[in-house]
Amino acid sequence: MLRLRNEQLTIWDSILPKEVLELSPELKTVDRLLDDERFMEPFLSHWNIRIGRPTVPVETYLRLMFLKFCYGFGYETLVSEVSDSIKWRRFCRVDLDALVPHSTTLIKLSQKYGDEIIEDLNKKLVTKASQEQMTRNRRLRTDTTVTESNVHYPTDAHLLADAVKTITRQANRLCDQVSGTVPKMRNRFRSTKKRILEIGKTLKRRSHEAVQEVRNITDKLVDKAIETISDAHRIMDKVEETWGEQISPALKNTIEKLDKLIHTTDKIVNQTLQVNSGKTHIPQRVISLYDPDARPIQKGKLKNPTEFGYKTEITENEDRLVTDYKIHIGNPSDESLLLGTVRRHIENTGRIPYAVATDRGYSSGKNEAALTELGIKRISIPKKGKKTQKRQTHERQRWFRRLQAWRAGGEGTISILKRKYGLGRSLLRGHRGVSIWVGFGILTYNLRKLAAMN
Repeated sequence: MLRLRNEQLTIWDSILPKEVLELSPELKTVDRLLDDERFMEPFLSHWNIRIGRPTVPVETYLRLMFLKFCYGFGYETLVSEVSDSIKWRRFCRVDLDALVPHSTTLIKLSQKYGDEIIEDLNKKLVTKASQEQMTRNRRLRTDTTVTESNVHYPTDAHLLADAVKTITRQANRLCDQVSGTVPKMRNRFRSTKKRILEIGKTLKRRSHEAVQEVRNITDKLVDKAIETISDAHRIMDKVEETWGEQISPALKNTIEKLDKLIHTTDKIVNQTLQVNSGKTHIPQRVISLYDPDARPIQKGKLKNPTEFGYKTEITENEDRLVTDYKIHIGNPSDESLLLGTVRRHIENTGRIPYAVATDRGYSSGKNEAALTELGIKRISIPKKGKKTQKRQTHERQRWFRRLQAWRAGGEGTISILKRKYGLGRSLLRGHRGVSIWVGFGILTYNLRKLAAMN
């Protein structure tokens, strides 16, 4: 049963002195912002269930997640810190004689509510700030960055070894659930480990022959992975044949997980065979068995030529409030994203910006024409490639150069979001998980920004 607020008063509200219950100016402003009823609407529209046990109050959940991303706590540390602080309990609307929600409860609630609700909350906060004139929206700047997945550096050999281990464990777990009526899978851990160690020793030679040897060893790992997949299919078929329609939900869930692992491993096997045959450019390359949506992304950085994760698009106004964000799988061109970004900004703020500033990655005649049609007066996007004399004169204008100087400040916002609010690396997996993680980071940043402005 969905519970929005904790409205029960306790004796502590009247006994404790006001100095103990008084919140800091920032928390007081954030508390006032989150008290708006519009932040309850996404939860009511998606999860308005009137049966079952009462959930953690939505107002408590939102405030706990704000503290988590504000201070970079883990879930267990968050629960411990809030339990020990009277003021944080007061802010989160947790009674002094009540338990703070358990860390696993918060994890499950984040997965349950999903990325759509978090995106809705960010939109409503931006709309509220615009309607109440807390922020200006005359200028817009947008840029993209990479939110990395929490995975080790991917190589085909290590991915195959991970696949063999994970499928074996999941298949044996399935055998345990059916009380040993199906024989367990053969353990290939030791042989895969030997192949990985062989690769490490071979690569020390740094010769062309060593590269060919590594490919031969990788072929052996491919064979091990194919054998493991075959054994897993045999076990699943045997379980379904034995249990038929009497398969329990828990057993069905294990089979679905195993089937998903096999499907991802098939992709890894196919891309490894392509690489060994000489084809190194694979558009939808899988880089993790546990995060199959993540992709290798090259942004032209000297320090990190290739990053592994998701492309994150961030749009902000002149008050450095993030008015829109989007998580993309792979590396779509910036040029194809601009128009959708500006339209979402207009929808969220309710106002057409006077000026738009981006880097040259967004440059195209089609984009500039479309922005002009939307009613934008100043468009500061440097043109790619060779420029005509007319274009050079246009880009030397004072307003164009001032907008470009202002646009460079967006790199600072991205740096803060990555360093302080968790956008550098997501600890949740999959496109949905990364969207939840980034959404909460941006919501926390926006709340603190509005609190500082007011």
